[in-house]
Amino acid sequence: MAETTRRQFLTQAGAAAAGAAFAANFPQVARGKVIGANDRIGVGYIGCGSRSGSHMHSVHYLKDQKKENIELVAFNDVYKPRLDRCAQAWKGKAYRDFRELLADPNVDLVCIATPDHHHPYAVAEAAKAGKDIYCEKPFTHWKQFEPMKAAVKAVKEAKVVFQLGTQGMSDGAWHEARKLIQQGVIGQPIHAECGMFRDSDGGERGMPIDDANAKPGPDLDWEQFQGDAPKKEFTVKRFFQWRLYEDYSGGPVTDVYPHCFTPVSYMMNTGFPQYVVAAGGIHRWPERDVPDSFNVYADYPQKMTCCILGTFGSGYNGGDGERGSGARSPVVRGWDGALIFKGNVIQFIPNSNKKAASFPLPHGENQVDHWANLIACCRKRDTATFSPIQLAYEVQTTMIMASWSWKQRKVARFDAEKEQIVMQ
Repeated sequence: MAETTRRQFLTQAGAAAAGAAFAANFPQVARGKVIGANDRIGVGYIGCGSRSGSHMHSVHYLKDQKKENIELVAFNDVYKPRLDRCAQAWKGKAYRDFRELLADPNVDLVCIATPDHHHPYAVAEAAKAGKDIYCEKPFTHWKQFEPMKAAVKAVKEAKVVFQLGTQGMSDGAWHEARKLIQQGVIGQPIHAECGMFRDSDGGERGMPIDDANAKPGPDLDWEQFQGDAPKKEFTVKRFFQWRLYEDYSGGPVTDVYPHCFTPVSYMMNTGFPQYVVAAGGIHRWPERDVPDSFNVYADYPQKMTCCILGTFGSGYNGGDGERGSGARSPVVRGWDGALIFKGNVIQFIPNSNKKAASFPLPHGENQVDHWANLIACCRKRDTATFSPIQLAYEVQTTMIMASWSWKQRKVARFDAEKEQIVMQ
């Protein structure tokens, strides 16, 4: 990487070496299991925190209300009290090591809802075990560009079905808007903006501490929790409120921007960015060591710019109507006009001689629908889910470039030929 400091170079080189070593350790790739139209699908959960609990209820709804032949069969967590609660509630097997869960032949599909820095390794091992995958956003931690590439490679080679947990992609708005853009309604796309605004510290109010007296030992595997992160002394805040720390999280750019930017990237068919710059910082919540405010500007080879604006310091989203909690509904601009999203319609706002128009929308987002889409794709062996692996790769590359740009106060450039990020 151009003009990096020695420390930055060693950090990035270490990540690259780790990714290469990880890929080399798993040379044999299993093929995705063929699941019939009426076969039972067994779901295993890697991580049993609040987000995973939400997914458990979504899957149970599909089983109980929609009569989907699906079962919650296995659970894994580094914190035994949390693991035991889920296993007992859903009458499934409990595993302390997620690799044991992946070896369970009753598991066909895994839901990965761990801290961010575990995602790419769990995705890659699940793919190589032949399991279909639901992975919470973000796809990876902000440091993990090389491990992400290894995970993408594993998923594609194994031909397993992958869905990123950007459940907003179940919203019919984005799929209809993509068609309108492809039909030329706005002319040549040139600019888009989106954002996420919340009044939240991300800690005390969003991630409660289960047990203030918790400590490493038989019931809490601190070493496994840390994974490839820098080794730190245990604290209950660091364990239970991990989103406050850059060792495990990245602040708004990885916590929530995949939600608002994935639809934009999909609608505009952006691919990888050419340049990314970012600005922001800790402007309100000093107990964090990740930003609470963050702004991203990404330029694309197709001569398009995308802007992502947001803060955790104030929740007003711009007054244009929400599609998702705290989200500012995107605006997509082309040479001939713009698309905006108001309630149950897409409005076309012309630039000059064209007429304004409105297009109705069939439905909004629903996490159950996001899961239903994944299940249907698993049965058909169709990798074109609402939020597939390539889209996740392109979006997370943008998020990683933004993170590196902010930390190094430089421009992040993407070398498309080598699939590498270069800092300038």
